Amino acid sequence: MSAAHTASPERLAAATAATAHQKEWFAQMRAEVAAGAPLALVNADAPQEILRAMGIPYVVNQWWASVVAAKRLGPASLNTIAELGYPDDSYQYDAIGLGSMNLPAEQAPWGGLPRPDFVIAESSGDATRKVFDLWAQHPETEFFAFERSSATTAPDNWWDLVPHRWDQAYAADRLDLMTDENWQLVEFLTERTGRTFDLDRLAAVMDLVNEQAEWNRRTRDLIASSRPTPVSVNDSIPAVMIPQWHRGSEWARDAARALYEEVEQAVHDRRAVCPEERVRLMWIGRGLWFDLGLYQRFQEKYGAVFVWSMYLAIAADGYPRYGDDPMRTLAARFVGFTDQLYTPPWSSQWYVKEALAHGVDAVVHLVADDVPGGTFTTAALEQAGIPVLEINASNADSRGDTATVVEHAIGAFLEGRVLG
Repeated sequence: MSAAHTASPERLAAATAATAHQKEWFAQMRAEVAAGAPLALVNADAPQEILRAMGIPYVVNQWWASVVAAKRLGPASLNTIAELGYPDDSYQYDAIGLGSMNLPAEQAPWGGLPRPDFVIAESSGDATRKVFDLWAQHPETEFFAFERSSATTAPDNWWDLVPHRWDQAYAADRLDLMTDENWQLVEFLTERTGRTFDLDRLAAVMDLVNEQAEWNRRTRDLIASSRPTPVSVNDSIPAVMIPQWHRGSEWARDAARALYEEVEQAVHDRRAVCPEERVRLMWIGRGLWFDLGLYQRFQEKYGAVFVWSMYLAIAADGYPRYGDDPMRTLAARFVGFTDQLYTPPWSSQWYVKEALAHGVDAVVHLVADDVPGGTFTTAALEQAGIPVLEINASNADSRGDTATVVEHAIGAFLEGRVLG
C-alpha cells in the first residue's frame, strides 16, 4: 500500500470552530435556563425560525440524540426507555433524548439537557407522536404538535422549484394548514413566555437562513465537481449541521461562508482526503454517530472515500425559500421536508440527482425502522446503474455488534460488487 493512501489532511477549521461554538453555546444556554429562561426541544422538521425570532432558546432533538450517541450513552438512554415499559428497539433516534433525561449529570454530555418547558414536533408517525406525548407527561413540559400532511402530487426536480416557486411544489391546503399552525405556535409561546413576536424580525431571520443555504449550495456544488474529494464527511457533517441548528443567526450565516471559503482553498491547493481515490461512495441515511471513524477506515484498504452525506446536500437544496409573506414562506420550508428526504418520487429522484452530480461509484444506504420509502430509493439508484448496499440498522443504537456488522458488510460489498 502506498504512502499516499495513508495521507490525511488536517481537520477542517470550520468543523473545529463549529464544535467549539456549540459547546460554548450549550453552556451559555444552560446558564440562561438556570436563571429562568424558557427552553424548547424541537424536532428537525419543526419551524425553529419562530423560536429564533422570539429569542427563545431551543435544542434540536436530533442533534442532542447525536451527541448522546457519539458519547456512547445511547444504550444507557434506551435502557431507561425500556425500564419505563416502552419499546427501546423502535424509533431510537426520537427516543434517546427522552431517555437521556435520566442520565446522571456527571455522566450526561456537557452537564446534560435541562428539562424543556416545551417540546415541538410534527406528528409524522404514531411512534413519534407517542414519544413526544411522554415528554408532556412531566408537569414542567408541554407539547405543541404540528399535523403531518401528505403530498398527493410530486413535481419533477423539486429542488429547482422550491426556492422561489414553492407554491407550485406544495398544495395550497398543505401550506394553509402549516401557516395557520405557525401562527398557533406563536400564540402558544407568547401566552407561556410573555415574549413578543415581530413579523419583520422573522423576515430578517428568513433572509439570514437563505444566505446560509446559498453558501451551503456553493459548497455542495464545489465538492461535487472536485476530484479527488477535498474534505471528509467527518468534517463536513459538523461544519454544516451545527450552524444549521443556529439558522437565522449571523454566526450561522458566517460559518457557512467560512466553510465554503475553506473548501474553495482546499480545492485550489489540490488537497485530498485520499490522493489515490479509487472509489467514490455515497452514504444515504443519518450519520452513524457512535462510530464516525467508519467513514475513513475504507480509504487505506480500498482507496474508497465517502464523498456525500445528506446533511450538506439537504442544507443546500432543502432550505432556501423566498417570498413576501414570511410565515407562509416558512411553512413552505417545512411542509414538504419529510417528502424530500423519504417520500418517493421526491426522495428517489433527488438521491439519483445527487449521486450522478457527485460521480459516485456506489451507495451505502442505512435504513432505519422509521424511514419510509427506502426500497424505492435503492431501486431508483440501481436502475440508474449505481450499486447499492442496503443496511437495516439504527444510526444511534450501538448495542450489540452493529458497528462490526456494518463495517464487514461494506467491505464485502466493495470487494464483491464495486471493485470486482
